[in-house]
Amino acid sequence: MAHQDVISEIEQLPDGPEIGAFFDFDGTIISGYSAIAFFQEQLKRGHLSPRDFVELLSVMTSFGIGVLGFPALMLTASQFLRGVREDSYAAFGEDVFKSHIARQVYPETRAMVETHLRKGHTVAIISSATPYQVAPAARDLDIEHVLCTNLQVEDGVFTGAVVRPICFGNGKVLAAESLSKKFGADLDKSFFYSDSTDDLELLERVGNPRPLNPTNRLRAISEERGWPVRRFASRGRPKPTDWLRTAMVPASLMGSFLAGLPIWALTGSKRDAMNFSLSVFADTASALIGLNLEIKGEQHLWSDRPAVFIFNHQSNVDMVIIARLLRRDISGVGKKEIRDLPLIGRVLEFSGVVLIDRSDTEKAIATMKTLVDTMRIEGKSVCMSPEGTRSVTPKLAGFKKGAFHLAMQAGVPIVPIVIRNSSDVMPKGDMIYRRATVKVEVLPPIPTDEWSAETIDEHVTSVHDTYLKALGQDRPAHNVTPLREVKK
Repeated sequence: MAHQDVISEIEQLPDGPEIGAFFDFDGTIISGYSAIAFFQEQLKRGHLSPRDFVELLSVMTSFGIGVLGFPALMLTASQFLRGVREDSYAAFGEDVFKSHIARQVYPETRAMVETHLRKGHTVAIISSATPYQVAPAARDLDIEHVLCTNLQVEDGVFTGAVVRPICFGNGKVLAAESLSKKFGADLDKSFFYSDSTDDLELLERVGNPRPLNPTNRLRAISEERGWPVRRFASRGRPKPTDWLRTAMVPASLMGSFLAGLPIWALTGSKRDAMNFSLSVFADTASALIGLNLEIKGEQHLWSDRPAVFIFNHQSNVDMVIIARLLRRDISGVGKKEIRDLPLIGRVLEFSGVVLIDRSDTEKAIATMKTLVDTMRIEGKSVCMSPEGTRSVTPKLAGFKKGAFHLAMQAGVPIVPIVIRNSSDVMPKGDMIYRRATVKVEVLPPIPTDEWSAETIDEHVTSVHDTYLKALGQDRPAHNVTPLREVKK
């Protein structure tokens, strides 16, 4: 499992609900503050008038400099929602999660949550934020228990009042005690992860306080009391070198392409030139990014070629990962918008990437048919993401059938490539590549010679289930817990 250094302590703990694992949200599960993401999106959508903007900014500033306490902040902020329908604001919260907050989740904290859950511990988020900020992330992390600050709702509409007690300071202690009593957790054996001295009461109440990404004040207190401190650099403000390395990656694609041109000119083999360029790009881009791969089942990359290699798609870095794995004699599939990228789009298209128009099904199918000849006649393999697009979280999305039809028509096997944590490097919506070790598992080739159009749905479901098992994920639930149940 990824982030072994972070989860080793948890793995050594006894199993069972007696151990509680409580997480603060802002600054602990995510980098930064969810309220800022909400504020930014409200401004973008025009939900705040100029007067609202000035008033809300003044309130937040007063809280930041200590003039206004948290209860007063929540009461004042809730006034801006008076008369707004709760279901509408909950939908807005889901949008903010997908567009902003999902990419702010620390992968290290995600690994810690997953390990506590696997051990059967009582896992909860205890946050002073509202359910609309926290609940989407909790569902993504499979955290059932969310204890936070609730806003008063009557007839489906916010009244502008806050439900007391507010989940802040000693209110978090009361929330943790209530949860522990209900589910049999022992606070003296439990863990609380937080970044702020605002949570000092609960940090002192549990047997295992664990400051994560602490403020300077909490760090100083932790040093005095011997509390173990961890800091994560996988999210948050990038360094200048991160920007520079990121900018160099597309440049390395162009450089690698140009490096292959002399081979083409001297040998007349475009294929050899493209294979050389692909390998150079894979190694150069990996070095620039700081990308390390731990590969299981590497032999399956070469045992049956040509093949249709499929992969779960979490990040822009997946292109580098696939190039690093497959190395030669491959063709890919991408969206037609890639063609609009200056120079890079043309290089990818020239190199054999087939660009399809997803809005025109018939045209896309016709374009895909050229890949059958690519495999049958040229002996090249094809790589595709059956999800169709990047996921906003590591959760596996549904599979489209294109790759499966393609393999069946060409008479070649499907080879599943399971990428566990490429979102650690660059989650969807982010702009920066970050150093990371990505774990990859290549599963055995799946023959398609006995497949038919009538049984294709069964095969897609079977392969999708194989991915879920490899990733340790459950099938997505079709129903979602009502928001009103996510409360203290």
